Amino acid sequence: MGLEIESRPSDSPFVEAVWRSRSRGVDRMTSVAATTWDLVVCEQRGRIMVTVQGPESAASRAPVPEEAAFVGITFALGTSMPHLPIGGLVNGAVDIPDATRRTFWLKGSAWRLPDYDNAEAFVRRLVREEVLVSDPLVADVLRGAPPDLSARTVQRRFLAATGFTRGAVERIHRAREAAHLLHAGIPALDVVHRLGYFDQPHLARSLSRFIGRTATQLRTRDPAEPMSLTYKT
Repeated sequence: MGLEIESRPSDSPFVEAVWRSRSRGVDRMTSVAATTWDLVVCEQRGRIMVTVQGPESAASRAPVPEEAAFVGITFALGTSMPHLPIGGLVNGAVDIPDATRRTFWLKGSAWRLPDYDNAEAFVRRLVREEVLVSDPLVADVLRGAPPDLSARTVQRRFLAATGFTRGAVERIHRAREAAHLLHAGIPALDVVHRLGYFDQPHLARSLSRFIGRTATQLRTRDPAEPMSLTYKT
């Protein structure tokens, strides 16, 4: 019962992870804040749906289609599809039309549905045909390597490539790391010191906003309402 999840890393610089899941006896989930975006293929009772799921600035409760199977590609931070500007996808999604059991329609062309094992080949074609692009400035900024550009230009390009400011990205990443640590049994006070929160109330506010769970709740699993720390539906 719940969501059966499997995920793997990718050797593609354009992809953060590839995942698949199946819903059984669960109708909702906690969707945590995420700076990345996903292409998701859903099969439910013979019907195929393809969706571009945008980044999320805060935690929310989301419905889960009943008895459905999903395959998702989580794209690396800084990647985008220029014909679907990332800023317009934050806290939203776009359904891709004309999906069949084999193909779907994207930017004027038919594409074979990606699966868990061939996701990288699918992404290579996206890049080759310039449907998917990446701004290397994002990685440089997050590494602390100052680009030879004005601060205003850096801010503008970072926001255009990610949909977020650098500060928002760092706050979301820190909250997700805190959730992983708490889920692994690390005491809350240790998490505060390790990740640079001011105090436990500061950590609690961050968890409430970005994760949708308290520190106590993160130490247990609730199969009736799973949480999307490594995947989305």
